Amino acid sequence: MSLDYKKAGVNIDAGEEAVQAIKQLVRTTYNKNVLSDLGSFGGLYKLDLKKWKQPVMVASTDGVGTKLRLAIEAERLDTVGQDLVNHCVNDILVQGALPQFFLDYIGVGKLKPEKIKQIISGFVKACRENNCVLIGGEMAEMPGFYSKDDFDLAGTIVGLAEKRNLITGKKVKASDQLIGLSSNGLHTNGYALARTILNQNGLKVDSYIAELESTVADAFLQVHKSYLKLIKPLLELNFIHGMAHITGGGIPGNLSRVIPAGLCAHIDESAWEIPPIFKWLKALGKISQPEMRQVFNLGIGMILIVAPEDANLILSKTKGILIGTIEKAKGADTAKVRY
Repeated sequence: MSLDYKKAGVNIDAGEEAVQAIKQLVRTTYNKNVLSDLGSFGGLYKLDLKKWKQPVMVASTDGVGTKLRLAIEAERLDTVGQDLVNHCVNDILVQGALPQFFLDYIGVGKLKPEKIKQIISGFVKACRENNCVLIGGEMAEMPGFYSKDDFDLAGTIVGLAEKRNLITGKKVKASDQLIGLSSNGLHTNGYALARTILNQNGLKVDSYIAELESTVADAFLQVHKSYLKLIKPLLELNFIHGMAHITGGGIPGNLSRVIPAGLCAHIDESAWEIPPIFKWLKALGKISQPEMRQVFNLGIGMILIVAPEDANLILSKTKGILIGTIEKAKGADTAKVRY
């Protein structure tokens, strides 16, 4: 029997069908700066030099992690693309950058055009909401590497910031206030632990959790929140000394990345109500509070560091929560975040 690529598990025709199915969707994210079309070897994007004086490119790459497993089991594939775009938008936002374009990677065991279209629709929805172009990507059919129903996602975002408006954390000083912005569930972090707890208790995606008044799928597949629309107006005011996107590592692992040497962030965990989903996971998994802090966002998805005289204005504009302060580190204490 003679072999060909299709018999080896790679269907080139299905790939082309998938591209044709998503072309019109993807084009809805385009703006006047896009000079190429989907299917080109590279995406072409024109920089508007009239709009930017000293533009700095800010780029980030990320994935969705094991949240994908729940999405696959629940057959909800349109949310994970939104998760990925919004996660990446937040990552560059903390440095003061506005998203310009996004590229995706989809690795699949068996390429099914209708499923690809669902995933891409999530990318498109989030790109449009964040005023970001979906300029290109890659679909790789990899039989023998992924099972036929499995897939993986990764994405790269490129944004721009004025050099003078970059947020690096260098302005952070003692007495600055910490303003927390609420999260929308787990976002895209902590799912390895969450899924272990679910599996050990025999819970499936369609299981109903009385304490949360929700199914597992509804509770754990909430879309990662983008903070762009909320924070963008604040960037022009230059009030923000530092920002932290609370992802893997929780508040301690991420806030510490923007705290200068000699300073320490003191968090008042009683300042906000930890959402029920985290309390439920903690009780069911018998997880210690320090571990919960390291793994989950616990209801705070973004932290802004601002001067005390600006805190009330920022609180009113964001409906955020005052969750702590920046203080001088004491003695030999090198911890950047304390509770």
